[in-house]
Amino acid sequence: MTLDLSGRVAVVTGASRGIGYFIARELAAAGAHVIAVARTVGGLEELDDQIKAERAKTGKGEATLVPLDLSDMAGIDRLGGAIHQRWGKLDILVANAGVLGVISPIGHVEAKTFEKVMTINVTSTWRLIRSVDPLLRLSDAGRAILMSSSSAHSARAFWAPYAASKAAVEAMTRSWAHETQSLALRINAVDPGATRTAMRAQAAPGEDPETLPHPSEVAKRIVPLASPELKETGLIFQVKNNRFVAYRQPEQTGL
Repeated sequence: MTLDLSGRVAVVTGASRGIGYFIARELAAAGAHVIAVARTVGGLEELDDQIKAERAKTGKGEATLVPLDLSDMAGIDRLGGAIHQRWGKLDILVANAGVLGVISPIGHVEAKTFEKVMTINVTSTWRLIRSVDPLLRLSDAGRAILMSSSSAHSARAFWAPYAASKAAVEAMTRSWAHETQSLALRINAVDPGATRTAMRAQAAPGEDPETLPHPSEVAKRIVPLASPELKETGLIFQVKNNRFVAYRQPEQTGL
């Protein structure tokens, strides 16, 4: 079934490149008005050009560009206020923006690097939730999609700052979903898997990018989570397996 998001308003952070860029394009192609948030103005303008070109052919989709560094917490607060003033609600949140930091032994990570990862990946995500939660509650079918990573569970060696930040994002996602489970709001985390992005190239410079899925392919699997028909909440959507999975409690080791 073709996804129809006509008349719905969506926020996408990290929309100037990678998975966020293609999610924004897919949402617009489905008819949504996309509020595209990113630091890079050039990337946002390219996104806007693509959405306008698609609209010229289909008559669907629009974008509002918001150049914003997500370390600007007051700017995130203003974003929520501006959305309320113009649209009076928000239907879709895609909290996609994030930074890797460094791949390094945890004892070698510089304080400023660790703090930046936590500021962008965790604190700004919380601030964004706080800013738009009242607006999502005003939607007849609010949908929140928060980007996570398998590293939140694998806790691979040398990935501590990023893994910790994504584990925090998932904890916030679960708690928020529990708080709102009696409402029309549906909130889920996404594990996109290894994807052909600049962040992945930074993390695995020796990897052949052609062996990884393109971010446009990943975006196509994520966007259905914005559907008003979605029932699931408080889960993780694994893009690689194209399915939701539930969280598990720690297990005894027998010791």
